[in-house]
Amino acid sequence: MSDTNPDATPTDTPAPPYGAPPAGYPGAPSSTPTPAPYGAPPAYGAPAQPVGAPQPYGAAPRSSGSPQQPYGAPQQPYGAAPAYYGAYAGPKTNVLAVVSMVASIVGFIWILPFIGSLAGVIMGHISLRQLATSGEKGRGMALAGLIVGYVGLALFVVGAIVFFSFVAYAASQGARYSS
Repeated sequence: MSDTNPDATPTDTPAPPYGAPPAGYPGAPSSTPTPAPYGAPPAYGAPAQPVGAPQPYGAAPRSSGSPQQPYGAPQQPYGAAPAYYGAYAGPKTNVLAVVSMVASIVGFIWILPFIGSLAGVIMGHISLRQLATSGEKGRGMALAGLIVGYVGLALFVVGAIVFFSFVAYAASQGARYSS
């Protein structure tokens, strides 16, 4: 048995949209397109604007159709909300690694000569111990804090030895005033 209606007549043209005049009346769409005047550009739609050109007032924003994903972000399923930039930054940086590096630099540039370097070394060792178990980032900063801290401590010790040697030498010479 077939599902076709024997009373229906097949047509080659689809029915006009609701509200459009039927074929044969003025204003009805024709099956043959009217040719464009000579020299006119073909009617393919709105002309493309160059990249960076201002849009006309009230025009829809240009878009490729789908929201851009950050590089390396997992694909969102269809219909899901787009990911915000910076929503997931990966593993966080260990705070003690940052503090170690900053304290060592402060000690190295002689703002807090001994205290800063010593704090940088201590926090660098604690940070390396935490990084071995936590999976955070910051190993390079912790190592930089250790190295700069140890160099700052060595310079402080050498500077202290030179200073006290000079004071001892000056005291052994005595002060001689002649009049």
